[in-house]
Amino acid sequence: MTREASRDVEPPASGSSRKAWSTDLSDHARFEELVLPHLNAAYNLARWLTRDVNDAEDVVQDACVRALKYVGSLNGGGARAWFLTIVRHAFYDWCKRNRRAEIARDDGTAIDSAVDPAAVDPEQAFVRNAESKALADAVAALPLAYREVLILREMEELSYKQIASIADIPIGTVMSRLARARGLLQRSPLLHAAN
Repeated sequence: MTREASRDVEPPASGSSRKAWSTDLSDHARFEELVLPHLNAAYNLARWLTRDVNDAEDVVQDACVRALKYVGSLNGGGARAWFLTIVRHAFYDWCKRNRRAEIARDDGTAIDSAVDPAAVDPEQAFVRNAESKALADAVAALPLAYREVLILREMEELSYKQIASIADIPIGTVMSRLARARGLLQRSPLLHAAN
């Protein structure tokens, strides 16, 4: 149904249904205004977390349904971080159903198991080779907890505070995970194979 066609629809006659119907319209308008501009960021985050285009679309679709349902609770600014939080939660719910083994606690051992201590600085590599297949593969190979904070910081350019809010972790944990993710990238054999 087009936007114009939806204006022609008459609200239900009963009092409580009429209020619910008008709330839905205002929520729909709020959704379009506050959430839809961040759809690309949501898809980008979901794509990097799932490492699959089709799975990312499923996660974003679920996140949009959730966002539409709860858009009335969004107060003022911060729609981007709010929506990315929903995307993250939708991903973890999807992951529990489809890739339970991927969700692992951060015990700090991933950085110790990385190889090749002589590596390119990951920030320089990220800037120089943002589109390179080797870097994309190396980022995709990161453990999930590190991959998500790296994507939120480096690609979505969110602050540590925003990332902490989205991931529901302390800022110190954000910084720690970013450092570990960068360390893993420095040692990644996938990046060294490309050199």
